[in-house]
Amino acid sequence: MALRQLTMAPRSRAQLAQKMAAKDVPEQVAQDVLDRFEEVGLVDDRSFAQTWVHSRQGHRGRRALALELRRKGIADETAQEALEEVDDSIEEQAARTLLRRPLAATRGMDPVKRQRRLAGVLARRGFPPGLVMRLVREELAADADETVDDAEPLG
Repeated sequence: MALRQLTMAPRSRAQLAQKMAAKDVPEQVAQDVLDRFEEVGLVDDRSFAQTWVHSRQGHRGRRALALELRRKGIADETAQEALEEVDDSIEEQAARTLLRRPLAATRGMDPVKRQRRLAGVLARRGFPPGLVMRLVREELAADADETVDDAEPLG
């Protein structure tokens, strides 16, 4: 059963233990199987956490990634090690990319409401508040400049 789970997708030790418990596998048997899987390298929470962070860092901030790892049963220390690999510039670029669509969709909206909506997009994805507000202000200013440039008659 544990091997079948691992062939579908990478899993943390806690996720496999949960699946085994749901199938009424005796706790000691589950522990023995998981210990053996760790010995041979089939289960490695550190590798799992690094892979998870790497694959999702373009869509989520550190806070959201940490929460996802915690839900997957990854120890806080292991999660922190994996999150240290997230570069600030990668996190900022991901946030800017996520702002593009709602920035265009909110043109013409009340400025305060627009700022709040854009900040909410990034906050829900786990980006830090300071980064969120700085990027929202920068992107709104850049969007206003683009709008003014587009409106000027050629001549």
